[in-house]
Amino acid sequence: MSRRVVRQSKFRHVFGQPVKADQMYEDIRVSKVTCDSSFCAVNPKFVAIIVESGGGGAFIVLPLAKTGRVDKNHPLVTGHTAPVLDIDWCPHNDNVIASASEDTTVMVWQIPDYVPVRNITEPVVTLEGHSKRVSIISWHPTARNVLLSAGCDNLVILWNVGTGETLLVLDNMHTDLIYNVGWNRNGSLLVTTCKDKKVRIIDPRKQQIVAKNFEEPIALQEMDTSNGVLLPFYDADSSIVYLCGKGDSSIRYFEITDEAPYVHYLNTYSSKEPQRGMGFMPKRGLDVSKCEIARFFKLHERKCEPIVMTVPRKSDLFQDDLYPDTPGPEPALEADEWLSGKDADPILISLRDGYVPVKNRELKVVKKNILDSKPPLGRRSHSVCDPDSSRPALEEVLEEIRALKETVQAQEKRISDLENKLCQFTNGTD
Repeated sequence: MSRRVVRQSKFRHVFGQPVKADQMYEDIRVSKVTCDSSFCAVNPKFVAIIVESGGGGAFIVLPLAKTGRVDKNHPLVTGHTAPVLDIDWCPHNDNVIASASEDTTVMVWQIPDYVPVRNITEPVVTLEGHSKRVSIISWHPTARNVLLSAGCDNLVILWNVGTGETLLVLDNMHTDLIYNVGWNRNGSLLVTTCKDKKVRIIDPRKQQIVAKNFEEPIALQEMDTSNGVLLPFYDADSSIVYLCGKGDSSIRYFEITDEAPYVHYLNTYSSKEPQRGMGFMPKRGLDVSKCEIARFFKLHERKCEPIVMTVPRKSDLFQDDLYPDTPGPEPALEADEWLSGKDADPILISLRDGYVPVKNRELKVVKKNILDSKPPLGRRSHSVCDPDSSRPALEEVLEEIRALKETVQAQEKRISDLENKLCQFTNGTD
C-alpha cells in the first residue's frame, strides 16, 4: 500500500475567526458606488472606509480601538466633489492617507491622532493631472512621498506628494481601462492588469514595458463560477496569497512556493454574509502574542467586521518562524533619489516585542518656486515697482494662517478631551 505524502508547511493549519460583536464597527453607511477597489484601508492606528455621502465623496477614519456603534455625526473626510473610489494609507506615515475620486483628482490628507470635532475638509495637497475619474492609487513601498495614480483616461501618473508635482506620466502603454496596479518589493517595477486582457510589467523610470506577452502560466488554479471581482492580498513574509471575492462570503488562501506545483491550497474561511470590500492590516499591526499572521476588515452593508487569521501554537514564546523581520515605517529612499535611478529594499524591523505606532508626524508639502526666494534680512525698503515688495506681507499672512490653524486644532483637541471626560462622568452615573 502506498501512503500519500502530505506536504510539510507551518501554514497548513491557519484558521480564520471573526472577532466578537463588540469588537466590530457598527452603523457605517458603506459606499454603494460601483468600483473594483477594496473600499477599506487599515494601518496600526486607523481603519478608513469609503462611505455614502450626499453632495460629493467622503470616507470615515476611525481609531482602531473605537469599536462598537459609530456615532451618526462622527466627522468624515470630505473634500472631493464626486464619489471617492479608492483610499490608501501611506506606508511611511500612519497619519497620512490618499484618496482618489470620480472628480478626476487625488487628495492627500493628514489625520490627527485625536478625533476631530468637525469634518476634515482641507487636504494637505490636491494632485490634478487626470482627465477622467481616478480609480486606483498606490504608494511606493520604499521611497518617501511617491504616490501612483491610475485613471479611466488609461494614464498612470507618479507624483511627489512632498512638492505636489508630477514625477512621471506613463501614457501610450494601455489601450484600455486599467484594472489594477501593483509594485514589486523595492518599487523598481510595476505590474498592471488591463481590460485588454494583458498583464504588463513596466519599468516606470525608463517608461518601458519590460514584459507583456507571457507564455503559458506556470500554475492555473480554478476558483469558481462567480463573476465577482477578486481582491488579492499577498503576504510576502509567509508567501501566502489571500483571495477575497467581492460579493462573495469567503476568503480562500494559498501558499506560493518555488517548486512545482507552485500554488498550494491551504483553506477557505467561510461566512454567511457577502463582503462589500476588504481591508488588510500590514504585518506590523498584528498581535504576535496570539500568533496572528493576518487580519482582514470585512465590509458589510452597515458594518466592518475584523477577521483574525492565526496559526495555533502551544508555546507563548515569540514564534520566529512566523514573524521574519518585516517592512517598517521608515522610507529607504527620498523621491528624487528613486527618480534618479536608485533602488533600495524596505527597511525591516523585528516584531519580537510587538510594534508601537509612532506619534503623528506632519506631512510637509513644499511647492517649488513659491516661497523659495525669501528676501535677505535687513532689506525693508521696497519701491512700488519692486516685485519682491509683497513677499514679507505674503509671508506674514501665511504665518498668521498657520498659527490660526494650530489654534483651531488645539481647541478641537481640547473639546474632544472634554467630551471624552463628559462621557466618563455620564457612564459613571449610569
